[in-house]
This record gives sequence, structure tokens and C-alpha cells, in this order.
Amino acid sequence: MSDIGSGDEGISSQKYHGQGMDAGGNNFDSGQQPQEQELATKMLQIQSKRFYLDVKQNRRGRFIKVAEIGADGRRSQIFLAMSTAAEFRDHLSSFSDYYSSLGPPNPENVPDDGKLKSEMMLKDNRRYYLDLKENSRGRFLRVSQTITRGGPRSQIALPAQGMIEFRDALTDLLDDFGTDDGGYKGELPEGRHLRVDNKNFYFDIGQNNRGIYMKVSEVVPSLQVKSNFRTAITVPEKCWSRFRDIMAEYCDKMGRAQLSPPTHQGGSGSGGRAGSAQPAREMDTFGGNGASRI
Repeated sequence: MSDIGSGDEGISSQKYHGQGMDAGGNNFDSGQQPQEQELATKMLQIQSKRFYLDVKQNRRGRFIKVAEIGADGRRSQIFLAMSTAAEFRDHLSSFSDYYSSLGPPNPENVPDDGKLKSEMMLKDNRRYYLDLKENSRGRFLRVSQTITRGGPRSQIALPAQGMIEFRDALTDLLDDFGTDDGGYKGELPEGRHLRVDNKNFYFDIGQNNRGIYMKVSEVVPSLQVKSNFRTAITVPEKCWSRFRDIMAEYCDKMGRAQLSPPTHQGGSGSGGRAGSAQPAREMDTFGGNGASRI
């Protein structure tokens, strides 16, 4: 590790690569990444670390990838939408001013968790935690990126002495490329929760390189293990209306069936139970801007 640990030991030593992400700050690791174009890059040497700030663009818009390379070659990285990068730049000024007001490090006057000042940024389904910390190796700003309701955590650790240099480099990139993320400009709806018997259903709206989607997660307590069992489906926004119509149709059919008296079918033939046969399924495929039935 480098002089100030980033906490990202899970990333092995390797050359610095690009990785896909959309303009909203979301990684897409589906294996079919849309083409990306690197518009600009800056490299900063701060103590024993190198930091790369890359402005990238894909069909969803522009974003900034920040990669930290330690002295031993270990790499960690975070992704920032352009608007989030502008907010981060402003926080860097605030953190730098606070750092300048601190006296020399005093091991006897450090909080138990080492945190001297903290802030949080929110962008779609991602949270960014900014913590100015102090340990035996000095003071540093840890920036952690997380996804709501679980998901991988990534973080970088910026030596406190380099916050101004980092802010200035970020400002130069934002001056050149602006703070517009591209993609959907509105605020995404908040998540919803539904409990049925011992099951919990979570409805979360997100955005990635393919557009807006709804993730429906089912959480069921497991009797075999202490943790809960979770499954999820993802529904693209372009088929929400049809998805709703199908659900409404089933609700209507079941409502009528429960109000109607049971029918008894007799006669010879197959010998099977009445009502056991099910009609063939209708399938909807979605491509482009509408639905087509097959």
C-alpha cells in the first residue's frame, strides 16, 4: 500500500485501464460496453501516489473517472458525473480551508474513528462520503463511493496536502467541459417498500447507460442461514406501461374469478382435472420505442 491506505486492497496490481460508466455515475459491467471516448486527462503526483483525472464521453454523456495508483501499483477508482465533480470541487475548497485551520497533528486529540470533518454527496442511486481523517501517517481525505441497498464500495485516499492541487486540476477540466451530465435531467422518484407476509419487496428507480429502469427486489428471511435471501428483476422504463397493463389485466381477471361461482366440467376424455389446462402465454418483446407481440 501507499503511505496513506485507500482501503481498496481487493484490487490487484495492474496497469491503469479504462472502465465503462454512464453519465450518471453508474458502472456498466455487462460485457457490452458502449464506445467511450477519452476527451482529456490530467495526472497529479501527490506524495508517493499518482492520480489520473480522465474526462470521458459515451452516448449517455460525460463523466470523470478518478484513479489512484499507489506506490506499489495498486489501483482504486471512483466515477463522478460532471455535476457531482463540480460539487466535489466545492467541497475540496471547504475541506482545504478547514485543514489549513488545524494545528500540528496531536495523537492525543484525535477522534476514535480518526474523522476530523465529514460531508456526503448524493447522485441518483450513489452516495459519496467525504471524510477528512488522521492516522499515524498523517491527514488525508478519503472519498468513498457506494450504491444504495448494497453493491460494491470503492474509495480513494487523497493526502491532505494535495487537496488544493487536486481541486485546481478538477476546476480546469470543468471549465473546459462544463458540468452538464447529459441524459435524463429530472429527479428520479424515491424508492418504495411493500411488505407481504414474511416477504419484503423493494422498488428502486435507477439510471445507467441503457436508460432509466426499475429494480424490483424480493427479500425473504432464510431459515438455513442467518442472512436474508434476495432476488431481483430489472424492468426498463420503456415497458413500464405495458408491464402495468399486464398486472392490471391479471388483477381484473382474478377479481372476476373470485366473484364468479365455480363451474364444474364433466364428461369423458382426458380424465384430467377441470381447469388444469392453461392457455398459451402471450409474449411481448420491446425494441426501439414500442412493443410488438409475438
